[in-house]
Amino acid sequence: MYSKESTKSLQQLTNELIKICVAGSVPASAIEKLRNVLRFHEYRYYVLNDPLIADYEYDQLYKALEKIEKDHPGLLRPDSPTQRVARGLTKDFSTVQHLVPMLSLDNSYNADDLLGFDRKARELTGLDSIEYCVEPKFDGASISLIFENDLLTRGTTRGDGVEGDEITTNIRQIKTIPLSAPFSNYGLQQIEIRGEVLINKSNFKKYNAQLTEQGEDPKANPRNMASGTLRLKDSSEVAKRNLEAFVYHVSYFALKKGEQAPELLKTHAGSLKMLWDLGFRSPEKEKKVFKGIDKVIQYVAAFEETRDDLPYEIDGMVIKVNEIALQDKMGMTSHHPRWAIAFKFKARQASSKLLNVEFQVGRTGAVTPVAKLEPVAVGGVTVSSISVHNEEYIREKDLRIGDAVLIERAGDVIPQIVKSMPELRTGHEKPIHFPKKCPACNSILFKEEEEAVWRCVNIECPAQVVERIIHFVSKDAMDIRGFGEANVRKFYEMGLLKDIPSVYTLDFEKLKGLEGFGQKSIDNLATAISNSKKQPLHRLIYALGIRFVGETTAKTLAQAVNHLLDFKDLPLDQLQHLEDVGPKVGGSIHQFFSNKDNVNLLAELEKLGLQLKNEKKDVSGTGSLAGQTFLFTGTLPTLKRSEAEALAEEQGGQILNGVSAKLNYLVVGEDAGSKLEKAKKINTVRIISEAEFLQLTGKK
Repeated sequence: MYSKESTKSLQQLTNELIKICVAGSVPASAIEKLRNVLRFHEYRYYVLNDPLIADYEYDQLYKALEKIEKDHPGLLRPDSPTQRVARGLTKDFSTVQHLVPMLSLDNSYNADDLLGFDRKARELTGLDSIEYCVEPKFDGASISLIFENDLLTRGTTRGDGVEGDEITTNIRQIKTIPLSAPFSNYGLQQIEIRGEVLINKSNFKKYNAQLTEQGEDPKANPRNMASGTLRLKDSSEVAKRNLEAFVYHVSYFALKKGEQAPELLKTHAGSLKMLWDLGFRSPEKEKKVFKGIDKVIQYVAAFEETRDDLPYEIDGMVIKVNEIALQDKMGMTSHHPRWAIAFKFKARQASSKLLNVEFQVGRTGAVTPVAKLEPVAVGGVTVSSISVHNEEYIREKDLRIGDAVLIERAGDVIPQIVKSMPELRTGHEKPIHFPKKCPACNSILFKEEEEAVWRCVNIECPAQVVERIIHFVSKDAMDIRGFGEANVRKFYEMGLLKDIPSVYTLDFEKLKGLEGFGQKSIDNLATAISNSKKQPLHRLIYALGIRFVGETTAKTLAQAVNHLLDFKDLPLDQLQHLEDVGPKVGGSIHQFFSNKDNVNLLAELEKLGLQLKNEKKDVSGTGSLAGQTFLFTGTLPTLKRSEAEALAEEQGGQILNGVSAKLNYLVVGEDAGSKLEKAKKINTVRIISEAEFLQLTGKK
C-alpha cells in the first residue's frame, strides 16, 4: 500500500505534526494530512503488525484530529479515523441482500478428494493441467463488505447466504478494515468483498483471562467469540475486543464509465495482491500458487503440521482455480462453486458420553459443575473432565447424564462441550440437578441477581479453605515450592493445615516418615516457607485471593498504600479512582477489608513475619532504570523470570505485558518465541541478553 518513498515522507510528516501537537494546536488546514498520517499508522499497527510510533504519539495525533473536527464540523468526513466508533446502541440489525450469494465450499478430507476435484476441474475446462491458488481457511465469522466510490458503505454477516444482517457500525470498529480505499485507481466504482472476522489466539487468551479474573465464564473458542461480537449492539464494546479481518475474495465489481477491468482481477492471486496493496489484510503473504494438483497436496499436508504456529485459528486450506475466466467457465451449483474446495484438517472435535457431573467449590465459594466424560482424544489431548460453568450453561446446552455430547478443543484453548445430541437419547438419560446446599459443608447456597454463579458464603467451608491455601502458596502468588496442590490437600486432611497462617506454623516433625518427605525435602520446604515472607507486597495481595483482583490489579493496589491495612480506612470512592479499579473491583476490595476476620488474618500474618509494608512505594520514579520499560522472553541462564522482573522494578523499571512501541528492552533467553520476532520489527526496541540486562542494573 505504501512504497518506501511514501513511508519515509509520511513518517517525516508524522514527526512534524507531533512537534506541532507538543508546541500547540494543529491548524485546520492540516486536517487531511493528519487523517492520512493516522490511516498510515493504523495500517502499520493493525495490518503489518509493525508500528513506527508509540501509542502515546498516535493518541496525540488522534486527539488533534478530534479537536479540529469538533471545532470545524463542516470538515468532518465519514471515512475519518475518528468515525469508527459510533455513539449509542444499535437498536436492531436489518436484513439486506448480498449482491452475489455467499455459497458454501465443498469439503475434502484427503488427497483422493483433491485428486477427484482436479479431475472434474480438468474435465470442465478441457485443460491438461490447472493453476491453483491455495490459502488458509480461516476459522472465524464470514462477512461481506461493499465499497462505493472508495468508501465503505455496508458490512454484512453471511446469514443464509442470500441475505445477511447489516452490521456496518460494528464492522467499522475492526482496524484491519479501512473505512476508505482508492479502488478508483483501478477503475472500480463499486466492489463487494468477502472475508472472515476473527480474534487472534493471544487476544482471545487475554480476554478470557480478564473474564476469569472478573468471576465470569470464559468464551468457548475464538470463532464463537468473533461471531458473537459482530452482533453486539454496543459498538464501543466491539472495539474493545480487538477483532481482525482477513479479506480473501472479490465477489462482484462495477467499473467506472469508460474503464476496463484491471489486470490484477483476472486471477484470484491478483485480487489478493490488489486488496493487500489497498491496505486490507488479505492472505497475500500466506497464499501459494501451484501448477497442477500434486504440489497442492504436498503443500496442504505440510501446512497442517505448522497450523499451531499461526497467531490465529485455521481449520483447513482453500484451493481455488486461479484464473477467473476458468472460474466463470466452471460455474457453480446451488450449494458451492465448482472452482473451489476446502481441504479440512483433522478434526479438533470428537463425541463422547457424559457420565456424571461433580460439583466443586472454589476459593471464592463459587460452585462449579464439572462434567465427567468417557475419555476421548481431541486435538492431541485426552479429555475426561470439562467445566460446564454454571446452572444456566447446563440448561442452555440441555445437558443430561448419559447424553452423547460433542467436544471441541481449538489449539491450546480449554476443551468445551459444544452441544448435546438429544436425537441420540435412549430414554435412560437423567436430568442434572444443581445442589441447593454446598457439597463440601452443607451450607445453603446463594446466587446474586446479576450473577449466574451459586456460591457458598460460609467462610469456614473446608473446600474454600483448601482452595485459598492452594492459591496462596502457588507459583504466581507466594511461590512456596514443595507445597503444591496435592500436599496442601494431604496436610489439611492430616490436620497439619487449617488456614493460611498455619502455613507458617507447620509442624515439620510430623512430616517425617511421610512418603516423599525425607530430611532434604523437609528442609527445602522450610526454606521456601521462610523465603516467602520476603515476597513483595503485590504478591501477598494477589495471594489473598480477593475476588476480581489479578496480578496487574495487585500491583496497582500495592503502589496505592504504605501499609496493606491502610485499605481498611480507604473509602470506596477513593478506591475507584485507582487505575483499572471500577465499581465491581472496588466493591470487592472494600468488602474484603471491611471484614474483621480478614483484617485479623493480615495482622496475624504480619506477626508471623510477612511483609505488609510497601517498601517499594514510589521507587519507580528513581533508580538506574527509571522510566525504562522491560519484557522478558525465553529461559534466562541464571535468573527466574520473576526474579528478573523484580530486579528491573527495584531499579525503577516498568514491566510490560507484550511487545509494542512502548517497549524499551526485550531481554531474551533460550527458546525465545514470537515476542522476539515481533520486537525485531520495531526499531525502537533494544534486544539484549541477561548479561547485558544485569550490566544495566549494575549487578554485573
